Amino acid sequence: MRIAPAFACAFVAACAAAPVAPPADPAWEPALVEWRARAERSLRNDNGWLTLAGRYVMKPGANTFGTGKDNDIVFPAGLGPARIGTIDVQPGKVTMKLAAGVTMEKDGLPFTERVMGTDAGKRDWVKLGRATMHVISREDRYVLRLADNESEVRKGFQGRVWYAPDPAYRVNATYVPYPPGRKLTIINVLDEASDEVSPGYVEFTLGGRIHRIDAVGDDAGLFFVLRDATAGETTYRPGRFLYVEKKPEAGKPFVLDLNRVYNPPCAFSEFTTCPLPPEQNILKVRVDAGEKYPPRRAG
Repeated sequence: MRIAPAFACAFVAACAAAPVAPPADPAWEPALVEWRARAERSLRNDNGWLTLAGRYVMKPGANTFGTGKDNDIVFPAGLGPARIGTIDVQPGKVTMKLAAGVTMEKDGLPFTERVMGTDAGKRDWVKLGRATMHVISREDRYVLRLADNESEVRKGFQGRVWYAPDPAYRVNATYVPYPPGRKLTIINVLDEASDEVSPGYVEFTLGGRIHRIDAVGDDAGLFFVLRDATAGETTYRPGRFLYVEKKPEAGKPFVLDLNRVYNPPCAFSEFTTCPLPPEQNILKVRVDAGEKYPPRRAG
């Protein structure tokens, strides 16, 4: 018997037209400006998204790499010798063995052979001149990601572009946890699917309607991949991200600041694979807040 839930939904919808705004916070805008400044600095960092120069899915076994055309992985010219070495890919273990006469660095220490860490949450970057690289694990594959810290993209980048801070997009929301173990299928820009942990959802009112978006990830905060009616017009068409640093208390109102919606790495680099929003996270309302697209690129 689902009459009670049906009445509850009807009551919520009736109340949606006149939501209660969060209380004024004089520290809100300065904190937002500082958060945006940190986001800008992070994007411009060494090994940041603006420096990426290649993404290479490796095959099991030996993968030769370097700038020579006879390698399995061919780097752009200027990013190392013709043959840098070989990366041996085995289940659970990736070993980089350098060619004779080639030395790389990890945290300033030289090496000629190294077992590479592959945890995406802790980048195991190694360095050869202006080039840096690391290996990440993606489902059952290993990917070599290459960066050029003298990238023309990085040198010429003129900055992110943001909507002006707008308190109308600070909305009251409620966090509702899911039972432990719930998964959500996420598709990325390469049409690859992965099942991600979904800790819960948040519900909020915007534009006179109730909206509900699912979070993914299993850390201390809440991460959302979403899209709204500005997509492809003033914001990045595939979608944007939002992160709440600490999980709110279940069932109690908290302030969800949509001024902190930001672009995924794919908005800045062709060498990334970003998740797309699940259907329930595609909002029918405009969110004229947060980061715009395109950013101020070179020129």
